[in-house]
Amino acid sequence: MELLLKLERELKELDQRSLRRRLRVAETPCAPRVKVDGREMLAFCSNDYLGLAAHPRLVEALREGAALYGVGSGASHLISGHSRAHALLEERLADFMSPHLESARALYFGTGYMANMALLSALAGAEAEIFSEALNHASLIDGARLSRAKVQIYPHGDTEALARMLKASTAPVKLVATDSVFSMDGDLAPLPRLLQLCEQHGAWLIVDDAHGFGVLGEHGRGALEHFALRSPYLVYMGTLGKAAGVGGAFVAAHDTVIEWLVQRARPYIYTTAAAPALAHALLAAIDIIAGDEGAARRAHLRSLIAQFKDMLRLQRWQLYPSDTAIQPVVVGANDEALRVAAALHEQGFWVPAIRPPTVPANTARLRVTLSAAHATDEVAQLAAAFKALEQGQ
Repeated sequence: MELLLKLERELKELDQRSLRRRLRVAETPCAPRVKVDGREMLAFCSNDYLGLAAHPRLVEALREGAALYGVGSGASHLISGHSRAHALLEERLADFMSPHLESARALYFGTGYMANMALLSALAGAEAEIFSEALNHASLIDGARLSRAKVQIYPHGDTEALARMLKASTAPVKLVATDSVFSMDGDLAPLPRLLQLCEQHGAWLIVDDAHGFGVLGEHGRGALEHFALRSPYLVYMGTLGKAAGVGGAFVAAHDTVIEWLVQRARPYIYTTAAAPALAHALLAAIDIIAGDEGAARRAHLRSLIAQFKDMLRLQRWQLYPSDTAIQPVVVGANDEALRVAAALHEQGFWVPAIRPPTVPANTARLRVTLSAAHATDEVAQLAAAFKALEQGQ
């Protein structure tokens, strides 16, 4: 069949360019020590930044949620799938984020990808103009495409270029969309300046805080707390499957914005609601994030980040300047990134090789992610392995 042959040829081309992705099967709960494809590994690849994915309190909350609400929601939120668990979670999240958002209200989504698609497609339209950061996550990019708005891409972190674009725009609706923590580089967007520009030009600032929520800020409120931001122009998306340890995402913004999403966001309206038990478990996760245990886990994570950066002094490869849990080691060529990942795997370390198109050409890297569940000696072992491999030992 010619159609299958075409796909097979294209798959072979991916192999030739060292770009084919492969699935691995984890057989144990998400944790630093995992069993993968039958082998015990030390993992530095999950986004479980606070180590909550297998936390006993969350496991018990999920069991309790299933006993209270069953397994599935049965329908979309606007039909019959919006449970008391969903409502309580949204109230809790709105209250948690209220120091940074006026008249705060929250809306729970099944995934962060869905939340960003909903946001951009509902708030923008054919008459709008979206200004998108060059290194934005695919969900923001696809949401902008779905919106039918005119899209302009500003260079990474270049607020002066963005200022010129906003000044020249005559669109009646303007949106600036950005990641807060860039998922492949680990650096932070200049959110204070972005918000200043949005307020000056009457534009929404959509912040995808997937890698900041729960981790950044004194109380884990993410990038908005980290930068002490508050504005009615802010529209905030936080992921609940990373630092919160469970799954799904939420949008928090002014009540009017959220009501508009309920009425017009197709990815929200036309999909079955996530299992209520997940929302019930997330209530426990938010309690941990906001409490003393969350503060202690964030402090330990910060110490691990500092330790890794201090220990990993490289000569040929480059450790990108990141103060977050994402620590990319850039090696350059695709085949070398795969070779290093394979060598680490042979030593029992699970660290993924990230290649184009996820990152720019010639910047293939090992994406190290640290978790509060890691121990200092585990981080030291990984740093030593990297240095030995770079030196050809």
